[in-house]
Amino acid sequence: MSAPVREMEQSSPEDSLISNRGHAGDAIFKGISVGSGLLILVILAAVAFFLLSEAMPAFTTPAEDLPSGNTLLYVVPYLFGTVWSSFLALLIAVPVAVGIALYISHYAPKRLSTPIAFIIDLLAAVPSVVFGLWGIMTLAPMMVPVYTWLNKHLGFIPLFSGTVATSGRSMLTAALVLAIMILPIITSLSREVFLRTPKLQEEASLALGATRWEMINQVVFPFGRSGIVSASMLGLGRALGETMAVAMVLSPANVINFQLLTSQNPNTIAANIANTFPEAGQLTVSQLLATGLVLFVLTFVVNMAGRAITGKKSSFGVAKRAGKEDEE
Repeated sequence: MSAPVREMEQSSPEDSLISNRGHAGDAIFKGISVGSGLLILVILAAVAFFLLSEAMPAFTTPAEDLPSGNTLLYVVPYLFGTVWSSFLALLIAVPVAVGIALYISHYAPKRLSTPIAFIIDLLAAVPSVVFGLWGIMTLAPMMVPVYTWLNKHLGFIPLFSGTVATSGRSMLTAALVLAIMILPIITSLSREVFLRTPKLQEEASLALGATRWEMINQVVFPFGRSGIVSASMLGLGRALGETMAVAMVLSPANVINFQLLTSQNPNTIAANIANTFPEAGQLTVSQLLATGLVLFVLTFVVNMAGRAITGKKSSFGVAKRAGKEDEE
C-alpha cells in the first residue's frame, strides 16, 4: 500500500472537519474583505453623486440669477484660501513632526519616549472645537506682539506687510492651529516608519564610523522617505477639510492675498460652508455644495498624487536594492 493511501486511511473525520472549517473561514474572511472594499467605493461614489446632483443648479442657472454670481468665480477665493492655509500648516508641521518622530525613535530613552509618544497621540483625540477655542482665546492674543515685531522689522516682505490684526485672528494663526492639529498624524506615522528601519543597516553605518546623525541621513531617511510623504499627504487631507477650528480662528474675507498678519484673510471652503449654510437659500446651498464638490475633487487628487509619489519612491527603492544585489 502506497504512502498517500495510508495517510488518507489514517486521517480521521475530525481532521477533515477542521480542514473544511478552515477553508470556510478563509472564504468568509475573503468575502468580508472584498465587501468592505467595495462598500468604501460605493460610499465614495454616493457622496460624489450627491454633491454633483445637488450642485448642478449652481452650474446651470445663469450667473445673474445666482446670489453670489458666477459659481466658478465664487469658488476661486475659497479654493485659494483652502490651499494656502493647508500649505502653510504643512510647511510648519512636517519639520516639527519629523524631528519629534526621530527623537522618539532614535534619541529618547525608553522611559521618556513612551510618555512623549502617548501625549502626541492624545492630541489626535482633541476635538476641533477645542483647538478653535484655544486658538481664538489664547494663541491669537499671545501672537499679537510677535506679529507686530514681524511687521515692523520684516514688513518689506509681502508676507508680513499690511496692517496687523489687533485681535491676532490672521492667516498665520489659522495655519499654526492647523499645524498643531495635523502634527500627531504625521508624527505617529513617521515614528512607526523610522522604528521599522532595519537595525543591521543602522549598526553597519555606525560601525563604519558614521555619527548618529550621519546614520539617520544615510539609512533612516532613505528607508522612511515614502512613509514621510504618505504621512504628510494624510496630514494635508486633514488640513484641507478642517472646518470648525478655521472658522473660529480666521478673520475671513472674500479676497485673494498672501499676507499672513492682516485681518483681511482668504476664507476656506469648509469654513465658508459652515458659516453660510444656516441662513442660505436654495441656490446659495447649491453654490455651497458646488464648493464642496471642488474640495472633494481636490482632496481626491491630493491623495492620488501622494499615492503615486509613494509608489514611485518604493519602486525606485526596490529597483535600487535589486541592482546592488546583482552587482554583488
